[in-house]
Order: sequence, then structure tokens, then C-alpha cells
Amino acid sequence: MTDCKQFFHDDFVWKIGYHDAAMMREELIAPCGMNCGICSGYLAYRVDSTSKGVRMSYCHGCRPRGKNCAFLKKGCERLTHGTVQYCYECDEFPCLRLKQLDKRYRAKYHMSMIENLEYIRDHGTEQFLEWQREKWRCPECGGVVCCHNGICYDCGLDKLKERGQKYRWEET
Repeated sequence: MTDCKQFFHDDFVWKIGYHDAAMMREELIAPCGMNCGICSGYLAYRVDSTSKGVRMSYCHGCRPRGKNCAFLKKGCERLTHGTVQYCYECDEFPCLRLKQLDKRYRAKYHMSMIENLEYIRDHGTEQFLEWQREKWRCPECGGVVCCHNGICYDCGLDKLKERGQKYRWEET
């Protein structure tokens, strides 16, 4: 399945399951509110999709790569210097760049970074991760559904192979 035992004690993994342990970790929440655990790049990396016939870009997540935030860092001095952990800590929250990113993600990917950040601010990261586990849980296998295309990479890679656009939800 996954190699998440390297990250977690067996009793913790037993309680929440292998899928959740590998995907829903605080270190995978980017400063902009993106949960890298539901991102196509992270999911492709985790299941090694290329070896299974689905060529996609791999990513370890913004924070684990030391990038802090792939989307906003270049335009934000606070993120560049690490003076904020999350964008909601900034007095300009939400800034124009975050609003633009959020608008695109709401329209194309069924998620909101601003909503994520507000949830983290109001309820904390532990409750946020519980909410994300429920919201993005695959009804077929209990894995994680990707926010970029609506597919679980644990049980739905065949669907992804058949698609022309790997980074879009199917229109229903």
C-alpha cells in the first residue's frame, strides 16, 4: 500500500488508516491553505504513477521541499522571510494574489484556499485535517480523492489513464 509507517507510529496508523496517515499531515498544509495531500503532484509521487503508466509531475509538497509556498512565495515578503506560517496571520489577508488563486481553485478544483485558511484559523490544524479526511475520502476504497481531477490515485488510476486532461474534473 504506502510506506507511511516511516512517518507514524503503528498505533496512530491503525487508528486513522494508511491512506489518511500518508496524506493528511500538518506538514502538507502550505501557507496559502493548499492541502498538498490532495494535490495531483503529491498523489502521483506517493503512488509512483509513472511506474503504473500515468505520466504526471511529482511533488513532495511545498513545506517538505523547503519551498514554503509554490504559489505565492515569490510575491510575498512575509512568506519569503518566514515571518508567517499561514497567510491568515498576515494583516493583508486575503491579499490579491491569494484571492486570484482562490478564485481559480474554486472554479476548477472544487476547493478554496481562503476557506481552508479560515478553517485552520478558527478551528486549528488538527480539526482541519479531520475535515479534509472526511471531505476528500474516496467512497470506493477509503483513499484520498485528488482536488485537481476528482480521482482517487489508489483505486482510480485506470480512469486517469483514459483521460485526455489529467488536471480537470469530468463535467457531469
